[in-house]
Amino acid sequence: MTVSRETTDQLFNALDAFSVSISSQAARELELVNSSWPFYRIPDWSVRAQRLAALTRMENPSVAFDPIVRQDERKAWEDFANSEYPIEYQYAIEKGDGGTGSMTAEEFLNKTVPFIYQSYLSPVIPAPGTGDLLPMFQQYPLEMFPGLSEMLMNWDAQSYPAVRDLFRITRAIKRPAVGGFFIHLGRDIKSSGTEVVQPVFDRADTADDDRKVVGIVSIRLHWLDYFKNLFHGGDSDVRLIVVLKNSCPASVDAVAISDHVVTYQIDGSNAIVLGEEDLHNPKYDSLEISDTFIDLNVDHSKVPDGLCVPTSTLHIDGSKPILLGEEDLHDPKYDSLEVTETFIDLGIDQSKVPDGLCVPTLSLHVYPSESLERKFETDNRVIYTSVVVIIFIFTVLVFLLYDFVVGRLQRKVMDRINKQDMIVANVFPSAIRDRLYQAQGNALQQRQMVGQSTNSLGSKTETGEMGAAPLADLFPSTSVVFADIAGFTAWSSAREPQQVFILLENIYGALDTIANKFAIFKVETVGDCYVAAAGIPDPMDNHAIVACKFARDALKKMKEITHQMEVSLGPDTAALDLRIGIHSTTDVLFSQLHSGQVTAGVLRGERSRFQLFGDTMNTASRMESSGKRDHIQVTQATADLLTEAGFARWLIPRDTKIYVKGKGEMQTYWVHKAKVPLAKGSNMKAEMSTVDETIDSDGGESSVVSSGEYGLGSEGIRKLTKTERLVEWDVALLTSLLQQIIASRGGIVRHIKPLSSDERTIGTNGTVLEEFTPIIPLKRFGAHDLQQRQKPSSIEIGDKVKCQIRGYLSNVASMYKDNPFHNFEHASHVTASVKKLLTRIVNTDATNGLAKGNIKTSGKSNGLDLVDLAGHSYGITSDPLTQFSVVFSAIIHDVDHPGVPNSQLVKENTRSAQVYKSKSVAEQNSVELAWDMLMQDEYEDLRACIYQTKEDLHRFRQLVVNTVMATDIVDKELQALRKARWEIAFSETSALRDLVGGAGESETDRENRKATIVIEHLIQASDVAHTMQHWHIYKSWNEKFFMECYGAYQQGRADSDPSEDWYKGEIGFFDFYVIPLAKKLQSCGVFGVSSDEYLNYAKSNRDEWVREGETLVKEYLAKYHRQQDREGTSDISSRRGSDGA
Repeated sequence: MTVSRETTDQLFNALDAFSVSISSQAARELELVNSSWPFYRIPDWSVRAQRLAALTRMENPSVAFDPIVRQDERKAWEDFANSEYPIEYQYAIEKGDGGTGSMTAEEFLNKTVPFIYQSYLSPVIPAPGTGDLLPMFQQYPLEMFPGLSEMLMNWDAQSYPAVRDLFRITRAIKRPAVGGFFIHLGRDIKSSGTEVVQPVFDRADTADDDRKVVGIVSIRLHWLDYFKNLFHGGDSDVRLIVVLKNSCPASVDAVAISDHVVTYQIDGSNAIVLGEEDLHNPKYDSLEISDTFIDLNVDHSKVPDGLCVPTSTLHIDGSKPILLGEEDLHDPKYDSLEVTETFIDLGIDQSKVPDGLCVPTLSLHVYPSESLERKFETDNRVIYTSVVVIIFIFTVLVFLLYDFVVGRLQRKVMDRINKQDMIVANVFPSAIRDRLYQAQGNALQQRQMVGQSTNSLGSKTETGEMGAAPLADLFPSTSVVFADIAGFTAWSSAREPQQVFILLENIYGALDTIANKFAIFKVETVGDCYVAAAGIPDPMDNHAIVACKFARDALKKMKEITHQMEVSLGPDTAALDLRIGIHSTTDVLFSQLHSGQVTAGVLRGERSRFQLFGDTMNTASRMESSGKRDHIQVTQATADLLTEAGFARWLIPRDTKIYVKGKGEMQTYWVHKAKVPLAKGSNMKAEMSTVDETIDSDGGESSVVSSGEYGLGSEGIRKLTKTERLVEWDVALLTSLLQQIIASRGGIVRHIKPLSSDERTIGTNGTVLEEFTPIIPLKRFGAHDLQQRQKPSSIEIGDKVKCQIRGYLSNVASMYKDNPFHNFEHASHVTASVKKLLTRIVNTDATNGLAKGNIKTSGKSNGLDLVDLAGHSYGITSDPLTQFSVVFSAIIHDVDHPGVPNSQLVKENTRSAQVYKSKSVAEQNSVELAWDMLMQDEYEDLRACIYQTKEDLHRFRQLVVNTVMATDIVDKELQALRKARWEIAFSETSALRDLVGGAGESETDRENRKATIVIEHLIQASDVAHTMQHWHIYKSWNEKFFMECYGAYQQGRADSDPSEDWYKGEIGFFDFYVIPLAKKLQSCGVFGVSSDEYLNYAKSNRDEWVREGETLVKEYLAKYHRQQDREGTSDISSRRGSDGA
């Protein structure tokens, strides 16, 4: 019964969709040609109608479209229709499914009546000249009734009473209508069916009650076909009686008149009509299954007196339908087994139905038959079924028992063996692993024979000695490679632990791939040192050549990796670069080789592994430590092997001998990083026989690992300039923060109009510095808010917004001047420090929150959901907009910096000094320029992601102003104010807070004050982060700052020579600003281990500067003058070239 109801529901849904599609397409096309209904032919009619007819589950369905034609449109419409019929016929022929049969185009046109007529039976009479007409225009199949002498096209369907009534109903209620039964004798067998009409409207808006009906789509349902398909595949011995009841009076067909009840007999896939009455056996009444087949859901209270609101019922007694009669002919004895169902429920308001018309409801009643009773009246089926069920259950239990007891145990054992084998394979070479297994097996057998307990690898016997002989071998001919990442210690001091491991995993993974390519054995990694050997454990004659090739490929790959990963790991990552040639300028990897004998084996005991010992290891290590960056240094022994093999052209003797502990002075050689052409007279045959040139790494793409491995970016990234790589890193960072902002709003991004009034007026009342406020009210999020947040990773930032971020940052980068210190690279370095400190706030907040019970475990995942209730971070971590604002401020804080201090700008009385009243001139200018550019129309989507409300806009602006203004650390007045505000925020006693001006503050104001001052100190620490990082980082940035200040002095933009006081000035800077600032970071208690890290580095750098500072200042001066001399020589040469030209 559910199947039948679903089928009818599917039919009416399809009819509605069919009507909507026609209305929608017609509205567009009629407007284009400046026409209107009814002068419209539905395109692709036969295809659409065929698909609709397929949903009826009938063999010979018929579908027609009849437009409404007014009398004043009649002549024009007849001309229009006659011109369209040849097109309709041609389309049906082309599609091959239009139902044209063997009829030719000429026959089709001859059978088409050229005017609207009222009867398809001879003689053909024109339709009446009054009232609206309903001519049949498009139909499927094209020839519905092959026996007729005329086509049904142009036939006024209203001349058929049943259609006329349905048309009146559907036009009034503007919904589909269903007619009563008809008995049609024109087919091979007697059949019955129902007419269904669907209104077509002048527009597709289903919510518009003023839509006008412009036509109807009619479809004729034949119940025999319906039941035949519905029960297809049934048992022919199983007979059901189906009674279909109609609540309306009988309708008239061209041939016969039906009653309101029709009985069918269904035998498997066959169906016949038994009669026009209820013919089921009454003894099965108790088995009746009955429900309404087509129910229009009419409100009876609204039905006018004298009108019929019918209900049609289909009774089924047990499967190919035939018509038994036009009454209920089922056997009354099966009434108890009746199955009844509502087929169609249109929900029509009967009050809208015209007087005198009936809207029928069809219901379905199902009864078993005597043949069905006889077929299933046996106990054998129960017995057979029980036996099958028992056998099935027993089989299932056997398989389950095998799976859980045997299969799982076997999989566990194999998984454990595979995992152990993988671990052993990663620690030991395959040859050593096999020997290890064999030795372990022999030892196990011997212990079992003498009754001793088994011991694991490396266990001692009862006598205190190792059981079997150790696995050790002497390899007389090997080459050992030590590869160290230069500058790694300084780089890692400014990174998070996860970033350090991401870099190492990518580098070591790439080196492992190259090692596998050349059959080189990876010995171990110690920190940032990679140790490998050629000729171990499998000997090779050309081990020196292979080792050199491995080193050259490794350095080349390192260069690619670091340039690509600077986009994700931030500034200075490209400085970590594996380079052997002389074209590089950064110190990254030293790859040093020494050839000789090596003792190798398994050193048993705790965490046993395969290790190498001997003079070759020691000497190779000395080659690495005494090497020159960006070079491969080899010993004389290795050079001799290369020369003997015909590769002497690879070698460059080192200018001076080096002293090696335990060896004395040694002559070493550099190895070319690029392929060197053969010299005249060289032994090509010797070279080709020594090593297969197809594995030479100098020549092609096959020499390098695909950049897609280990999470690397595309090939295009390596071609980016340093500034472009930094921009891409900033893009990724800001995109991540935008995802958090949008997630905090529930994933909502509403479009805002370009430059709202708030955006236009903000920042226009006075200078930027005058907007500064001691307390910024941050947005607070409770536990419920945080639980409702979406995961930031689930937020999609569209390509349009990403493009705007990239465009904005590229413009910001271009606005930075080419200063040695105050440049875009410095801004990115400050941004990296800000990101690190913000990350430490989050981590610290999570740790402390867990201790205080403020972090609740999520029931949906194994992670922790942060609830910033204790205020440990004063609201900084719970508000993504705050974090975004601080990072944004770090990026733009030195935009258009002139390379001289504010005091010099005031002295020169520049225009910016006048505009900003000689206070924080450079800082205010940076905010103005960056903000004005953000307000441009081209960044409106980016702004919509940053803020959505006036409150968020003002908080964003205030955070940017306060953060950037905090970077002015020279202004004594501003510094004094910050010190006082710090005392107010972090005084340990309430009396002291009251004394310095903190009396009467609410708890919220106190938390906001702390958050504001913490943000300012965070950006101040990041602005001088190089002083609180590794010595090499401090020394590099200190040199850049010196060059900028000394260059300004040389240009006459400074009163005194900075080199004279630079040494003492740096000591004072550490004592009176850097170290106290680091202590404040520690005392405020929100930065976790980073505060200790920054303080320790600050003290260490201060002590190192005391020892080396004076020497470094002299080196700075000498370097500056050398650069000036080179630039002067270059200028002279260029002028001479111009004169000569």
